[in-house]
Amino acid sequence: MEITDVESIRFTYQSHRTRDEKGHSHPAPPREATGQLTRIAVDGGPDGYCVGGSPAANRVAKRYLVGSNPLHREQLWSDLYRSQRLHAGTLYTKAIAAIDCALYDVAGKAADLPVYELLGGSPDPVPVYASTMVGDDDPDGLGTVDAYIDFCEDLVAEGYGAIKLHSWMPPFDANPDRVVRLCRAVREAVGPEIDLMLDSHHYYSRSEAKRIGDALGELDFRWFEEPMDEYSMSAYTWLADQVDVPILGPETAEGKHRIRAEWAKRDVVDLGRVGVFDVGGITPARKTAAVYEAFAMECEPHGNSIPELHHTCAMPTVASYFEWGLLHPKYDYEERSYPYLTDFPTPADGVIAPPSGPGLGYEFDWDMIEGNRVE
Repeated sequence: MEITDVESIRFTYQSHRTRDEKGHSHPAPPREATGQLTRIAVDGGPDGYCVGGSPAANRVAKRYLVGSNPLHREQLWSDLYRSQRLHAGTLYTKAIAAIDCALYDVAGKAADLPVYELLGGSPDPVPVYASTMVGDDDPDGLGTVDAYIDFCEDLVAEGYGAIKLHSWMPPFDANPDRVVRLCRAVREAVGPEIDLMLDSHHYYSRSEAKRIGDALGELDFRWFEEPMDEYSMSAYTWLADQVDVPILGPETAEGKHRIRAEWAKRDVVDLGRVGVFDVGGITPARKTAAVYEAFAMECEPHGNSIPELHHTCAMPTVASYFEWGLLHPKYDYEERSYPYLTDFPTPADGVIAPPSGPGLGYEFDWDMIEGNRVE
């Protein structure tokens, strides 16, 4: 087997989401957006695919990958990781992740196994939590505490046993008192049996984070996620010692599995975090999960991608939940999020199962993609 190309497949599609000035997603009228697939072309096949990537990054990656055996994922990932130092503005972590996941797609197809089984995992469904969009200024969306209550009650009625709140963040608000009012109201509305988590403004001060954390401890929230800048491990160590609610992290800190090993070694937080696209692919995500296992730490996955689901099903200590969303009362997530896929795993009765086909199990609408190609 030999890699012959690292290709970017770009196409247009109708999106029903937009981003505010701070980058948070919200529902929006239909607009044309550009989608991206990364393809690892293999002489004689099978080819591998992953949603996402970057044309510029893939052009750089070709220098390192073409001519190599696609099954040698450890060496290929290491080559790309080390080359980041020289291509920092181009070969960014999420782009490397798409390439790595596409290589796993090749390996699974070559072995005629789904990736979770290639990793030693099982097809057993995993629990899923409903993850809301960030609060907005729409009273019929997520613009008020009452709107959040109504939405969370609807999610419970749909079978979700856990909900993660993304509360208001700039440009709408970052007031800790408003966040606490929201969390109290939702807990009262859904009752003690539903697991609740909070992912709030990521740049609170210590004192602001403690005010929220104290309240979440009283309300029996399952975790408090990324409330401060993750470049300060000392701030997180201080917060975890001050509050009763478990602190989760790191999510966005640079350094991939190595920095997460430092967080675990230094006992910075209560719960570990790993996202396939946060650390650069399935290859480093596996290493990260193994580090947390070695320290007897629970590890929660971040993101709702198909590669993330495969990795979750194969984690050494299966996470308590898989993330599903971002959800909003005015957004039909399952219909609108991936219009270029003909089949996407969806939750049922509070759990979700991985695709059973070989590789990552993507089912692409190739007629739609080819009919809207952007050269």
